[in-house]
Amino acid sequence: MDSFDQLKIDTPEQIALELPLAGIGSRFLALAIDTLIQSIFYLITAFIFILSLPVGSSVFTFLPRLLGPALAIFILFAIYWGYFAFFETLWKGQTPGKRYAGIRVIKDSGRPINAFEAIGRNLMRAVDGLPGIYGVGIVCMMCNRQSRRLGDFVAGTVVVHEKPTEDARPSWNTEDRSANEGAAPTPGLAQITPEELILIETYLHRRWELDNYVRTNTAIQIAGRITAKTGLQPQPNQHVDDFLQEAARKIRDSGQFR
Repeated sequence: MDSFDQLKIDTPEQIALELPLAGIGSRFLALAIDTLIQSIFYLITAFIFILSLPVGSSVFTFLPRLLGPALAIFILFAIYWGYFAFFETLWKGQTPGKRYAGIRVIKDSGRPINAFEAIGRNLMRAVDGLPGIYGVGIVCMMCNRQSRRLGDFVAGTVVVHEKPTEDARPSWNTEDRSANEGAAPTPGLAQITPEELILIETYLHRRWELDNYVRTNTAIQIAGRITAKTGLQPQPNQHVDDFLQEAARKIRDSGQFR
């Protein structure tokens, strides 16, 4: 990783992935939206408790008097600490605010985050938020090349802009391969159609948005289709996503694009 604006990741197959890093502006836009949503949750909670006070005092007189306030504090605590971790776990690194801003939290290896990273990075918000308006977090983001706050360093994460799938279709020409003859391409690569290449690349761009089960099954089905047509085989212990990235590169290298 060696860029102010781009996160560059080399996969084990030496395939370079470039993801645009999210800066302070887009991250604060996302934070403002998430804070607004949290405030709405706070108001709804307060409204419900205010309305339930008369009923609670007459029906639940046998319960301790402090139960209501304790329950309210617990819910407010859950909203403050659990909001970000919940959505980032459920939506693979996105909250409603991040989704609107078009950014996502990922591991610095390029993989999606799990619940442990989501919880870890958000527990550090208490420190990043000091002494107010995320002062510590802003200073930390300005002092490193990937705009990472303390929570990102603790969890090993970065925040990147979503990379939309290109709508343009590649121009595929298999007639002129003289430039690639020296590379001894796999003969079966000629069987791959432009639509199948688009299918692979669309999956690779959109995989972070998929549920783990759907993502795994989709990748396996695409990999099986490519293997059947080309004869390419994944290496031992090679992740299916890495295999598809390598296959897409070989398919592109075997043809001429303009």
